[in-house]
Amino acid sequence: MSKVLVLGGGFAGVEAAIYLRKQEIEVTLVSDRDYFYIYPTSIWIPTGEATREDVSVPLDKLAMKHGFQLIVDPVTAFDAKTKVTTLQSGRTLSDFDYVVIALGQDKIQHEGMEHTLSICGKPEEATALYEKLDALIRKDHGKIAMGFGGNAKDSSAVRGGPAFEVLFNVHNYLKKKGVRDNFELTFFAPMAKPGQKMGEKALVMMDKMFKMSDIKTHIGVKISQFEADGIVFEDGSKIDSDLTMFISAGTGHGILKASGLPLSDAGFVVTNAYNEIEGYEDIYAIGDTASLMGPEWRAKQGHVAEVMAKNVAYNIAMRIQKIDSKESYLGHLNILCVMDTGNGAAFVYRDDKGGKMIPMPIVGHWMKKGWGWYCRNSKLGRIPRIPGM
Repeated sequence: MSKVLVLGGGFAGVEAAIYLRKQEIEVTLVSDRDYFYIYPTSIWIPTGEATREDVSVPLDKLAMKHGFQLIVDPVTAFDAKTKVTTLQSGRTLSDFDYVVIALGQDKIQHEGMEHTLSICGKPEEATALYEKLDALIRKDHGKIAMGFGGNAKDSSAVRGGPAFEVLFNVHNYLKKKGVRDNFELTFFAPMAKPGQKMGEKALVMMDKMFKMSDIKTHIGVKISQFEADGIVFEDGSKIDSDLTMFISAGTGHGILKASGLPLSDAGFVVTNAYNEIEGYEDIYAIGDTASLMGPEWRAKQGHVAEVMAKNVAYNIAMRIQKIDSKESYLGHLNILCVMDTGNGAAFVYRDDKGGKMIPMPIVGHWMKKGWGWYCRNSKLGRIPRIPGM
């Protein structure tokens, strides 16, 4: 029986392991932590509406349900020529016919990043955001700044949605506490039109939402550095902040620099539409690890990572059976999300035909909550998977 090694326990890696097992292929998954973290639902941790345990699924439960082997040990090196993976413990893995790399991405580092917390960073940071926000509420006043950064070398590696979500959730949380008037909220980003990927109509709606929520904006100026009491920009301006949340743009995973794999200017693994790598026919790269093909508005999202994972599972199964059939992810490229605001949401969709942003008061919030429940329970096999989800 052919054996596949999957590196990474996020959306792409877990989905690849599940679907490879559906093809009755022997699978070993390697992860740096012992749980699958549902990042899209971690937005409620800072406001106390969820805990880290609520948005985590133990990987051993997934492994037992789907029948793949699990190794919890961070990857420290990968050699593409020999297909040898080295783990933090010193253990090496080499006896695999195929390797699927789903290690995610690193974050672009700015001076003073230690003064920020991210909702898209280590899971512990979401809890730290809750603790710091709670301390400010006990003080009964404060200045809060939240934003995201860009990558000039790869526009797909930007996570803007979660910044908007946490900011609006905090706004509504402070209103419920009766202290919103005591807090100054500011959104910041270095690009002139943050959120432009969602389309021009969405930009107009976002601007209205900021004004209705009395959220200040500081956009179009590059970040110089972060400080303990705020953010300094290249034009000399500064936002004073007692709590700074910043989602840095992604860049290629550091350990792949010495892997021998072809990398883009931003450090992502260069693949074709089937997630194959030229010159390395038994190695695939999926999810945030891969350089995303497609139009300028393309974005690295969980649903695209899962499409890649399912396709690769199919493509490997077809190769093993010597059947000339492959699946590409390009036909599934779109931006799709329910952007939660704490008291509702907005349905966001973008494809080659344009973008739309549809307000969903109240019900949208519970739709996203429902998706989180579905994500957890469908992966655990407690409920059927819905086609396309």
